[in-house]
Amino acid sequence: MADRSTDEGVADPRRRGGLRDAVAGFGVTFKEMFRKPVTEYYPEEKVPTQPRFHGRHQLNRHPDGLEKCIGCELCAWACPADAIYVEGADNTEEERYSPGERYGRVYQINYLRCIFCGLCIEACPTRALTMTNEYELAGRSRAEMIYEKTDLLGPMLDGMLEAPHPMVPGTEERDYYQGSVTGAVAEQRDWVAARRGEDDPASASSENAEVTP
Repeated sequence: MADRSTDEGVADPRRRGGLRDAVAGFGVTFKEMFRKPVTEYYPEEKVPTQPRFHGRHQLNRHPDGLEKCIGCELCAWACPADAIYVEGADNTEEERYSPGERYGRVYQINYLRCIFCGLCIEACPTRALTMTNEYELAGRSRAEMIYEKTDLLGPMLDGMLEAPHPMVPGTEERDYYQGSVTGAVAEQRDWVAARRGEDDPASASSENAEVTP
């Protein structure tokens, strides 16, 4: 049998430095005991998010009110969580929602699946989809967490006219993406007013915007 005896002068490697490590560990504990705790008093105090924070999505509009989404579905293809559903449709002279040929007729984002990675934003060719700083997303049912197009569309700003309405006369689709269109003009408001049977559409309260060459 092997001799299990050990030299009395040789310390056990398992105990080497044990007391020193224990003291160092308690030192960290005592140091943290007297430090002021870091507490976030949410929701009473809401800390502002960073400018590039990934929050709720928003579908943007052109300055005259037409939508930027062209229904290409690239955002849905890029989504790793399969949280986006898009159905495109063709614009017509009677129903125009975006410059060019197509627009997003159906747009849904399931926030029970969304991981807020931002890949959909990178895939969008027209900058129609961006992410806001809004992070308070809650619902009483699963259906309420599926945001529709009406929930995602950006607000109507000064100079915008609620779609559908025609493009600014004399412009092409590229003029919109080059920033030449700065707002709705009289011809567009007259078209909407005639269709609604009104003297002036309620959503066009601002003065005529100009189209820069």
